[in-house]
Formats: sequence, C-alpha cells, structure tokens
Amino acid sequence: MSTRRQFLKTSASAAASVSILSRSALGASLARLASLPDSAPRSSTRLSSGWEFLREPLGGPWEVWHSKEIATWQLVAMPHCFNAYDGCDPDTPAYRGNGWYRTHVNASNPYAGGRTLLHFEGAGQTTTLYAGDTLVGRHTGGYDEFVFDITDAVQRFHAGSRETKDDKKQPGDIPIAVLCDNSRDIDRMPSDLSDFTLYGGLYRHVNLVYVPATSLETVHIRTSLETPGSSAEVEIVASLYNPAKANEPVTLAFEVFDAKGARVHTAKQTLAPWTGEKSLTRFTLHTPQLWSPDSPNLYECRATFTTAGGEYTTRETFGIRHAEWVEHGPFKLNGERLLLRGTHRHEDHAGYAAGMPDDLVEQEMQLIKEMGANFIRLAHYQQSRRVLELCDRLGILVWEEIPWCRGGIGNDVFQEMGRRTLRNMIEQHYNHPSILLWGLGNENDWPTEYPEVNQQKIRTYLTELRDLSHQLDPSRMTTIRRCDFARDIPDVYSPSIWAGWYSGTYPEYQKSLETQRERVKHLFHAEWGADSHAGRHSENPDKILSHIATGHGTDERGLAYLNTGGETRVSKDGDWSETYACNLFDWHLKVQETLPWFTGSAQWVFKDFTTPLRVENPVPRVNQKGLVTRDLQKKEAYYVFQSYWSDQPMAHIYGHSWPTRWGAVGEQKMVKVYSNCETAELFVNGVSAGVRHRNSQDFPAAGLRWMTSFVEGANKMRVVARRGSVSVYDEVELVYQTRSWGPPATFKLMEISRDTDKVTVEAKLYDAQGVLCLDARNRVRFTLAGNGALIDNLGTPTGSRVVELYNGRAAISLKRAKEGRTTIGVSASGLPDVFCTVG
Repeated sequence: MSTRRQFLKTSASAAASVSILSRSALGASLARLASLPDSAPRSSTRLSSGWEFLREPLGGPWEVWHSKEIATWQLVAMPHCFNAYDGCDPDTPAYRGNGWYRTHVNASNPYAGGRTLLHFEGAGQTTTLYAGDTLVGRHTGGYDEFVFDITDAVQRFHAGSRETKDDKKQPGDIPIAVLCDNSRDIDRMPSDLSDFTLYGGLYRHVNLVYVPATSLETVHIRTSLETPGSSAEVEIVASLYNPAKANEPVTLAFEVFDAKGARVHTAKQTLAPWTGEKSLTRFTLHTPQLWSPDSPNLYECRATFTTAGGEYTTRETFGIRHAEWVEHGPFKLNGERLLLRGTHRHEDHAGYAAGMPDDLVEQEMQLIKEMGANFIRLAHYQQSRRVLELCDRLGILVWEEIPWCRGGIGNDVFQEMGRRTLRNMIEQHYNHPSILLWGLGNENDWPTEYPEVNQQKIRTYLTELRDLSHQLDPSRMTTIRRCDFARDIPDVYSPSIWAGWYSGTYPEYQKSLETQRERVKHLFHAEWGADSHAGRHSENPDKILSHIATGHGTDERGLAYLNTGGETRVSKDGDWSETYACNLFDWHLKVQETLPWFTGSAQWVFKDFTTPLRVENPVPRVNQKGLVTRDLQKKEAYYVFQSYWSDQPMAHIYGHSWPTRWGAVGEQKMVKVYSNCETAELFVNGVSAGVRHRNSQDFPAAGLRWMTSFVEGANKMRVVARRGSVSVYDEVELVYQTRSWGPPATFKLMEISRDTDKVTVEAKLYDAQGVLCLDARNRVRFTLAGNGALIDNLGTPTGSRVVELYNGRAAISLKRAKEGRTTIGVSASGLPDVFCTVG
C-alpha cells in the first residue's frame, strides 16, 4: 500500500503489478502548472486531440494496437464521456463497461533527468493506463484528480525494440492506452443505487506535464483571521515529489500579490530536500482584502522552484475570510450575517454528459451567479477544478463532498476509498477560498444498501472521516445530508425536508425547519424543491394539496422518489407543472427571508440531470428538479429565485413558455410577475391593470399579481417595474382558449421551424371536435424513417424521442438529410399514429 505522500510507483518490467494511488500526487501545484502553457520551458500540454475511442472490451493492451480486423475506433476530442448519447436513453439503460482510448504522445522532457507525468483531472470510474508495453497503474474513483508517472515507461519503450503497427505513429512517439471502466462495483463509491448516472470516460482534461527530477508536490496556503477586523496571518507550506530521493539543494522564491496586483510579500531560501509538509514562509497582512460573495478578492502566490535539473514557476490563488457558524443561529462571513442562498450542481449536460466543454461550465456557473446565488453544493462528488476556480472568481461559497453517496458501510476497500478521496479532495482544493464545508457523505441511511445499513458502523466510520477532515484542514467545518441517526457527528447537519413534494405541504415548511433547528447545533437545509416538466403549466396547480396528509412531517421517506405506491404525495400525484414548482419555491423563499436564525439552504438542483432510477419520469431517466433544462434553457422558476436573490433589477411575467391559456369567457385569471423591484404595473392588451407594490410576504409573487380577463384569441401583456429611477420591462403574448375539450382523439404533426442543419416538428393532441387538449399529459414516441436522424437523448422535453406532453403538445428536431425526404411519426397508447414528411 502506498504511503500518504507517495507517488504512483512504476515497475521495472512489463509484467509489473498494478499500483494504486493512495492520493493524487502534485495535486495543488500541478493544477497550476497545467494552466500555464506559456511557461518556459514548456512544462504542460493539454492532450485534447489525436485520441481514438472504442466502447467495448478488448483482450488486453496488445489488441489496442492490433485491432483493425476486430474493432472500429472513432476519433474523439477531450474531454469525452462515452455515455454522452445513451445517458438518458428511454429504452435502454446507459452502458456500463469498458471504454478504451488510445493516442501517441511525443514525450520530450526539457528537464535533464526530469519526470514525465500524465495528469488526469478526472475519469470514470476506474482507470488503467498503459504506456508502451508497460502497465503503469490503475486509479479507482471517478471524480478526484490523479497522476501517473510514465518516466520509466517512456525510457523503457524507447530503449526497446517493440513498436506498434499503427500508421499514425510518429518517430519518438510513445503509444498511450487508457481503459476507463464504469461497470458496476459494490466496493466502489458512489453506490450503484445512486440517483445519478455513473458515467464512464475521460470526461475531464488530460495533461502531459514535465517537472524536474525533484519538484513541488503540493503548495498549501494557510490563512488565519482571528476577527474580521484584525490582521491576517499567512503561512505557505509545501511538499516535494522526489522519487529518486535526490539530495541536491533546492531554491524556492515566493512572490505574493494582492487582488489589485500589488506585491505584498517576497521570500527566498535554499534548502535540502525534505519529506512531508514543510513551512517555508510566514507573513502578516495588516489590512487584508477580504474575500466574500460581493467582493471575491483573490491573492496570488508565485513560487519559483529551482534545482540543478531546471526551474519552473507555479501559481496559486487564495483568499482571506472569516467564517462563523452561530450555535442554533445564523452563519456569519467576515463578521456579518450572510443568508446562504444556494443550489446544487451535477456534472452533466445535454449531448456531453460529464464531458462538458469549459465554455459551457463557465456559462452554467455564470447563470447561477446571475440568479443571485452565493452558495452551491457540488453533488455528490469532487468536481472539476474549473468549477472551483469559477466559484472563487464569482464569489460563490461551496459545499464539496466525497462520493460516499448511499452504499451503506461497505467493506475495507470501500471504506479506504472514502478516506483516500477525502484526502485527495482536501489536498487538491485546499487553497480555494470559496470552499466553506467539506461534505462527508449523502443519504448514508438509504434502505436496501449493500451489505447492510448498520447504524453503529456508519456512525463509527463517519466519525473517522470527520476527524480526518479536521486533521487535514482544521479551518473548515464538516457536513452531511440525511443520516438522522448520525446527525450529531458532523459540525453542520442537513436533515431531509421536502415540504410539498415527497411528503406534507409547502405551508408546513417553517414548522419543519424550527423542529429540526433544536435537534442540532448547526443546521443547514440542503435539497428541497420540486420536479417540473418544462413547458407544462396549470390553471389550478395547487389542487393536489387538499389531498395531502399534513402534520406528519415533510421528510423523504423510504423510496418516496418512486412514482408508485405509498400515501398521496405531490411527487406522485401532482401535475409536475412549472406553475406548481414556482409556487413551492416562492413559499420557501419567502419563509427563509423571515428567519433571523436561519443559516441558509441549497435548492435541488440547478439543472436537470440524468439518473438510471427514474425511467417513468416525463423525460425518461431525467431528474427534472432543475431551474434550467439539461441544455441550460431557463424554466420559469429561475426567475422566482432571481426575484428574491438578485441585486440587478429584473421583471418577468410568468408564462413565457405557456402559449395557450384556457378558461371561460370573461373568467378572471391570475397573472404573476416575478420581480425584485419596488413596484410593477401590468398592461393587458394595452390597458393598465394597475400598479402593485412588492411585499415578499404577500404570497404568491410577493404581491405582484393581478386578476384579469383575457379576450378569446390573441392577447398581449406588458409589465413595467421600477426600482428608484430604474425601469425594467417584460412582454408576453398568448392565446386564450375558451372552448372546452373532450377525450383526446388525434394528433396533428407539423413542421414549425427549420434552418440549414435541422427541422423541428411539433405534435399537438386534439379531441374529436378539433379542440386542443390543453391538459393532456400522454406519453408519446417520435419515430423516423428516411435519411435524416432524430436529435434525441438530450434529456430535455424537446430532445427526447419518448416524452410526456406539456399542455397537449411536444416537439422534437431532426438533422436534415443531404438528399431525399424523411418521415416523422408520433404515437401514443390508444391513439392513432400520425406522420408527416419533410424534405
């Protein structure tokens, strides 16, 4: 077993045994080296292109390079997830198995006697690396970073006579083969019963990194701020990577700059190589620039490392802040109460799954910030360094956790993985000022877990993880969500409260919070919300509440996520409309504003994501609790949060995705406006419906609501909202239908848009008299014949070939054929199939 500070050891022969990383080496410093492509000499190269992929088993690494007769490889770019298409296939569960990657790397280390490394920012779920003929090592875990030292393998390959027969090989290249395996494994975290897809592939960046024979392994910057107005103490500690145990002296020069670019500290010293962590310099900042969500000030530390073998510079950013959790009370940052306003994030996106490009990651995080969030829980595993860098820069506090998601207590291998991933997460992300809480697990009381749900064993293991976290990082608190029999162990606890969804009603929310407050010292509410099928709206969304039993708690019990069995609950018996979800969010947010003792919450979840457990959902295999769809299209609920949390003046009329409303002639209908402005005036068909004043406690829509009548047919609404001298506007057009409908009878399928590459068709469901059935929720299937191709498996209401209707309609797009015609069909149980042809 490797020691805590030990790098992956490579064998002296091709028949080497597999080495298992006990922690990711060079985690902190390597992170910055990988982001410095202009450093001299060039010390890092991102391996984005030149990869080929095969999604099937092979007999071994020899067949990777001798497989023309038995396998067809495809050219791919990194990052790459091999479940990008099938992660939410409505008919077949996502692939679990082997995915092979191959490429050639020209490893030309500029440092005399230096080390050549392959740095993986994350890969799923078990990764095995071959360099030339050498089995370099294996890493188990889909979410922490890891490094393989391929120095010896490169030397062995170039010294030997074995060559591949691949015609893509260039002189001096070494063949690299990577096996990613996401097969089921009961001894690996997270549990295979987790409510998200355990993706496979090289879904984060891979980097080729050169370092001298002796180099920096980690650079940790410890900050101490006793009180918000005091001086800050800063200490820089580091560890070395020195596999050859060289004893030549090393020189370290430090420069530290504040957020404005002013140099605030320098230090330089020459030392003999050391083992473990060593304190290298300490200094005081008398007037520190504090980090906060409103002012995310970042310092930068530049460390220039010089040895006889060469020199390089690594950069670390850090922040200074003071956090305080008041017992049974609020959270304070830098001495002032801060209500934590949060959401959650899974690493998942339509068309990419876990292999999200950097620009989409940045777009997603920017949307979270623009919503007004100042907190995020990264569920349920360590996420990409880019997410943490963006949280640092944008000012978003973070709860990051290890992948002990469900899984009971597991065996020794399982438990050691929890310890190792906790070490890796803390050591790799230690310097990020955005990180507030280290999460130790999620739903570790889940029923039916392997091998058992043993409360005492879980308590013992959780205590061990808490103590390890405190040892590695005394400056941060620990937390878990939903493990009631162990709620006293972590520093901060989040109970299960799903008022108005999995049990109870949303007006019971405040009572649930107050009950849980007394049971722990530090309460935070992670995970609350409702599923909503984007595009589905309701004229009477809360009618289900009268059928829900109250007074019996609001927790998620047993397997309440299932859409069958048990007592009446909104998650099973409600309409899954955006309208209901907005009301639920609105109520929760208004309550949270009124509780001076409340630390805060994180709504579940920012973006819809895939799960193998929810095949019966309106979009099959998709958890639809997001405020945006899986391709980042905003649902109406996004604006509810923005109206409470955002500082930027905004106004949004509910119903931009509700083209047709219904009711009797002259019936009064509610129009809601979500805004953070002081007043709003609504105009219906050019006539003012009056001015309303915002009051967060006037539910719904904080008093910005009107009862008005529509004319049959087309209607136009416009709102003008004002905050001081600033005015903002929003407009919506809709059709008002007064004809009532009978049982669904037939579809109409027609093209609604086209561009150079695609055509979009829409199916609408009508009764026998030709009246649109606006409450129809039938499950439909789109099929295709011809030369085109459905754009499906996106996990969105407009990108799934099997989907429930939203207000009697559903749409899908297809890639246009270069020639010929394509026929699209739509079918539903008990209804005649309908087809249309597009050119």
